[in-house]
Amino acid sequence: MNSLMNIEDLSIQYGSHEVLSKIHVQIYPGDYIGIVGPNGSGKTTLMKAILGLISPSHGKIEFSSHLKKKRIGYLPQKNIMSDPLFPAKVKEIVSIGLLSQKKFPHFFSQKDYDRIDEVLARLEILDLKNNKIGNLSGGQQQRVLLARAIVGNPSLLVLDEPTSAMDPKIREEFYQILKELNTKDKVTILLVSHDMGSIGKYTQKMLYLDRKVIFYGTYDEFCKSSEMTQYFGQFTQHQFCWRHSDGKCCWTHSGSTQV
Repeated sequence: MNSLMNIEDLSIQYGSHEVLSKIHVQIYPGDYIGIVGPNGSGKTTLMKAILGLISPSHGKIEFSSHLKKKRIGYLPQKNIMSDPLFPAKVKEIVSIGLLSQKKFPHFFSQKDYDRIDEVLARLEILDLKNNKIGNLSGGQQQRVLLARAIVGNPSLLVLDEPTSAMDPKIREEFYQILKELNTKDKVTILLVSHDMGSIGKYTQKMLYLDRKVIFYGTYDEFCKSSEMTQYFGQFTQHQFCWRHSDGKCCWTHSGSTQV
């Protein structure tokens, strides 16, 4: 299978401070990758580089011809629209996701409006389309921003800690939506998160960054890796892995692995 994106020898510096060093990663169509690491490890910087918002100091990111022709959907970490005084309505926010595809961005067709309604209905927020986004709950706002990210049928969806302000029930529902987008719509997903338990439960692969690639592979491989035991220590690896609940890769409380 041809890769969707190749990240080759990527390094990024801010002044004299190197944030990312010699990153090598291949991403394939249909991948669902959780990107984790400590604060300041370069997770958000890597996402910005993929989105073209910052330039590498060294190395490159190459996209397949298929991805170049398709929009990349993005859900940022910070939501400036959460202020109750923010005037835009839900349907207006979601319509922004179609602007890059239009020759005349001020004009929307009935097909466009139907697509907006379709996505809002899928995310179960169609009844909110005329509400101001600032008046919605945090979970509802994230669904609106997700709708904006997917309304243009992207091949790649990039999310930067989208569930950080959600309660457990809303977070679980959000992850179920992402899982469906990946499995049903075949959207490739890059998800930055601190939630190791959910990364293990929902994603196919995990990329652990600490300015460089510490680990890239499946959660199962992470939990069984002696190199990761040496890097994190058995106790920390244990804490990451015993919460993984699908039975494929779990550290038991006695410290042994289940297969």
